[in-house]
Amino acid sequence: MNMKSAEDQVVEDDLGCQDDEESFFQDIELLQKHGINMADIKKLKSVGICTVKGIQMTTRRALGNIKGLSEAKVDKIKEAAGKLLSNSFLTALEYSEKRKQVFHITTGSLEFDKLMGGGMESMAITEAFGEFRTGKTQLSHTLCVTSQLPGEDGYPGGKVIFIDTENTFRPDRLKEIADRFNVDHEAVLDNVLYARAYTSEHQMELLDFVAAKFHEEGGVFKLLIIDSIMALFRVDFSGRGELAERQQKLAQMLSRLQKISEEYNVAVFVTNQMTADPGAGMTFQADPKKPIGGHILAHASTTRISLRKGRGELRIAKVFDSPDMPESEATFAITSGGIADAKE
Repeated sequence: MNMKSAEDQVVEDDLGCQDDEESFFQDIELLQKHGINMADIKKLKSVGICTVKGIQMTTRRALGNIKGLSEAKVDKIKEAAGKLLSNSFLTALEYSEKRKQVFHITTGSLEFDKLMGGGMESMAITEAFGEFRTGKTQLSHTLCVTSQLPGEDGYPGGKVIFIDTENTFRPDRLKEIADRFNVDHEAVLDNVLYARAYTSEHQMELLDFVAAKFHEEGGVFKLLIIDSIMALFRVDFSGRGELAERQQKLAQMLSRLQKISEEYNVAVFVTNQMTADPGAGMTFQADPKKPIGGHILAHASTTRISLRKGRGELRIAKVFDSPDMPESEATFAITSGGIADAKE
């Protein structure tokens, strides 16, 4: 018995020293050492819980809803996960060390990157909203390519998962953007995993697959794109009567996205639509439109970017809400090669 605790101690010390991908993913199969059988581990994997951290991120109630897991088993699983993870506080200094794992993916425009503090951040949800033709889908397509290219601060490049809710994904568009960066068409397309979501429930189910995929190929995927996050919720829930249910389902999905981004150190980029704000006429706002999804989406997104049309092919991005970036604007252009800097 003593041997075992010493061995666990070594494992924990190891994890302290390793700042690479490995320490990031503690496979759920480690629970076997703590008396959880393989059948139960498979049940957890079937709902997209593949890491020990994933258990910490799931409530007992949610675990209890998994077929075949009794309350006693859930307690045992939670206890085993607790032994493998330290629930302790970190000093801000230790946390700043941990934040060094965060990477940024370029948008294709230096101005836009500067606005975003280096690009799309990992371990965070970045939301871009705007009316139609403001460049949301173009930005999504550009990111599909730029995320595969090695970047600043030793960013190695990686694969992408694209969940499409509005049927706007076009592989041919990726080829044009690939030409701009001189990369091979087939290689670029091969690194993008694409899924079309048909209902808000289907969209949620796809996230289980996403979590499993991120786990299976640990550290290979760098970006998850959902274009657009709210479209299907708008269709599946209509009118004020279903609003509370819609927002609750949306909150669950966004919480899942945030957990995935932190659990696997990936960037999550979502686009969002606008709606006319009926109350805006009373307050004399210059622009009486607002992004949909209400406060729940507003609080869930780490960074919110508003996009609007400029002259011709120019678009203006503005930081709408961010934990660490000032509210400012950047102008970029939509070119045949995707998002690029505006030529003066």
